[in-house]
Amino acid sequence: MPSPHTTLTRPGRRSWSGTTEATSAQKRGLWFISRKWASERIQWGVPIGQHSAIAGKIAEMAGNTFAMEAITFLTSGLVDRKAGDLRIETAMCKMWSTETTWKISDDAMQVRGGRGYETAQSLKGRGEEAIPVERFLRDCRINMIFEGSSEIMRLFIAREALDPHLKVGGAIFNTQLPMSERAKAVFSSGKFYAGWYPRQWWPADPGKIDRLHSDLQPHVRYAARGSKRLARGLFHAMARFGPKLDREQLLLSRFVGIATELFALSAACSFAQSRLSGIDPGTPADEVLPVADYFCRSARMKIENYFAGAAHNTDKRGYNLVQNLLAGKHGTLRDGIV
Repeated sequence: MPSPHTTLTRPGRRSWSGTTEATSAQKRGLWFISRKWASERIQWGVPIGQHSAIAGKIAEMAGNTFAMEAITFLTSGLVDRKAGDLRIETAMCKMWSTETTWKISDDAMQVRGGRGYETAQSLKGRGEEAIPVERFLRDCRINMIFEGSSEIMRLFIAREALDPHLKVGGAIFNTQLPMSERAKAVFSSGKFYAGWYPRQWWPADPGKIDRLHSDLQPHVRYAARGSKRLARGLFHAMARFGPKLDREQLLLSRFVGIATELFALSAACSFAQSRLSGIDPGTPADEVLPVADYFCRSARMKIENYFAGAAHNTDKRGYNLVQNLLAGKHGTLRDGIV
């Protein structure tokens, strides 16, 4: 799994100017570049970081960078401890981190403006600091394709999540089996779901969180509720689409988005607490909690949007439109000024 921090926090062997010395900006990566520029660049009489459009981008960079470190530490620790089957966790870590890295790179170029689009060599030739934001952008893009594209990762995660359900009730939909075996599957799965499904409506138990900082506890409780809500959503989708659910790739993608954001949110809370009392004890709370809290609130908004999209969307209309386009219809799209 490629490290999501390669272009964000780690200095390279060569500096931007071609020497072997690494500048402080290079060590900090895109977030540092954006923060520094937002403090120095003046527009409409104030630094651009005081404009909310730019401030929002940098806040998102900070929260996502924190969460990427959290999700990577958590997943790596689970792997080191050989904590069972971690295919879903590692896939979520790879997918979420590479997509987030791309978003950070894109936003960093937007913050830097024309200088972000300009190459480091061009900047150096004009006497400015040779900051290669455009190179960061090019280098980050491939991570969403290599070692499992984002689309493949989503399908893999969805199928792994559905596998336990398919083992319980998959025989019901298998038309290759005789009716007697399918009838037995109906009975056995019905017995299982008679106990499992009602539990998904019970109050969620986040576990022992009394030692967790009070600012983080509401987010952990939300993650516990969200997990049960996701389990119900997957079950309802299985009941609705049956064996054809794997063709509903956009719907499954939303469920995967929910699961991944819940995973990142939980990792961020765990990482924040460890910074306060574990791996870096004594870290001032105001250095950690605002970043973690911002990320968790943003993740919760994304989760709610995913849930809303799972219930109401234009997936079917979009699919039908594309099939018509592939068949040669809507020829007027090929004409005109575009």
